[in-house]
Amino acid sequence: MTKAASEAGSYVEPGEFKRDTNYITTRITADGRDGYPVRAGRYRLVAARACPWANRTLIVRRLLGLEDALSLGLCGPTHDKLSWTFDLDPDGLDPVLRIPRLRDAYLARFPDYPRGITVPAIVDVPTGQVVTNDYARITLDFSTEWTAFHREGAPQLYPEPLRAEIDEVALAIFRDVNNGVYRCGFAGAQDAYDAAYDRLFARLDWLTERLTTQRYLVGDTITEADVRLFTTLVRFDPVYHGHFKCNRSKLSEMPVLWAYARDLFQTPGFGDTIDFGQIKTHYYAVHTDINPTKIVPKGPDLADWLTPHGREELGGRPFGDGTPPPPPRPAEQVPPLVEA
Repeated sequence: MTKAASEAGSYVEPGEFKRDTNYITTRITADGRDGYPVRAGRYRLVAARACPWANRTLIVRRLLGLEDALSLGLCGPTHDKLSWTFDLDPDGLDPVLRIPRLRDAYLARFPDYPRGITVPAIVDVPTGQVVTNDYARITLDFSTEWTAFHREGAPQLYPEPLRAEIDEVALAIFRDVNNGVYRCGFAGAQDAYDAAYDRLFARLDWLTERLTTQRYLVGDTITEADVRLFTTLVRFDPVYHGHFKCNRSKLSEMPVLWAYARDLFQTPGFGDTIDFGQIKTHYYAVHTDINPTKIVPKGPDLADWLTPHGREELGGRPFGDGTPPPPPRPAEQVPPLVEA
């Protein structure tokens, strides 16, 4: 292993890439049954705009209007093998938690924490201890446990009558798309890569068929399933197509998925959480065993994300009986979309 790779951490595994899905399962709930009741101002969401798993929490927090109840700390786009860091803050410290590394919050609760330090994570501000990093559960709990702090007009992202279908679609997306691109990119053997590649594009073809006649994945409104697919699609051409060798076709060459992704990108709460510069910097600079030079590509041209998508013709109501979220707060705005 090169010095650069050892400092950043190694990602490619022998044979098939297998994600560690053992997360901290403590939940923040309305009744506080795990010892952490929902309370406005008590917790801090720590995320990184570069990370697709964290991006989900940024979108759902915006859509539901949880900004007043749940503060946001943002890590920079790069990290070393130890931890994500707060290098975007002027003094290198999170201004609320007063720590330089997210790792400090993990070790405050689990001194011998044995796994990777991941975003998103929710930290209990009074104790400085991590509560959970279970990203899949976090956004569902935002929809179901944090209802007392939803904004007026918040959409139903996990409506009870559709939960079984949302869960089924989300599981397929996770297995073959969200994690599928990583199974391509981090494969350590040709057969493992080939299998992951075939599963990825078979699922994208399935999604294309599903979305040809309906605007959203489940029902006629945006749900949790759309959030989960979007964060992978938005990274597809800038990162996964080249860096992870997911190159049967670009997103922009798959007309239905490209229009669907643009539809969501132009919906308040989605595109206004996307920082393409941080996304590209993260993948190309951190994965040094794939890209040892750390050179970040200039392309692709990103201006087309703002072109008309035509998906309104399929009907659907993005927010159901709700309303769009207000514009992002000044401190949480992303750079305006410009050509790469």
